Amino acid sequence: MSTAPYLIDDSARAEEADVWFALPPGFVALPLLELMKAGNGPEELGPGGTLSSLLDVFPDPASRQRLLAEIAPVRRMAQMLLETGTIHCSLGLHADDEGDGGLLLSLFTLAWRVTDWAPRSVLAARAAAGADDAEHIETLDLPCGPASLVQSRMTGPLEAGLAAHRQLLQVTAYVPCPDGRRIAILTLATTAVERARHYRSLLLDIARMVSFDNPLPDTPDEE
Repeated sequence: MSTAPYLIDDSARAEEADVWFALPPGFVALPLLELMKAGNGPEELGPGGTLSSLLDVFPDPASRQRLLAEIAPVRRMAQMLLETGTIHCSLGLHADDEGDGGLLLSLFTLAWRVTDWAPRSVLAARAAAGADDAEHIETLDLPCGPASLVQSRMTGPLEAGLAAHRQLLQVTAYVPCPDGRRIAILTLATTAVERARHYRSLLLDIARMVSFDNPLPDTPDEE
């Protein structure tokens, strides 16, 4: 059985890198800073612009226009994400196999939270206990150590534009760093609240791939 290749981002080989993770097919990285600064003109959002790699997934003009409309809330939230310590953001594009086959959008983010020292299991439990309006909480025993997972639903903030006043599903994994002073926060958010079980499973799979030790081979490899 062959396995799907993983593309390694340049940041994974940076000397200052201190956390590694892998995303399954269907996710496209969003450059938050560039996205926030980009204008609304087609020359900045279209082919060759900030979202060119994302738009390349859709060859027909109608699909591209729909995506540009759907991405508008994400662009308005870019500033908020940067201010809350987000270091990575990716847009998830997946077909609704159980529905009409349409496109389901999600947003994956990774952020750091600095905290006072405590055992990692305690940090994970505290993070989960402090989550607002949690409808599902579970403890995790990941390859990289103890963690917790929280699922909640909320109303889209005004800054989200088109998502405002729409219910959002948010699944969050809290993964304490080995130093006991930081927590990696992995979040997956979507308006497809009826697919909660699938998105919870998806984030759990991502969390299982988190590593605080460099898992990459010494020899250069693009997959």
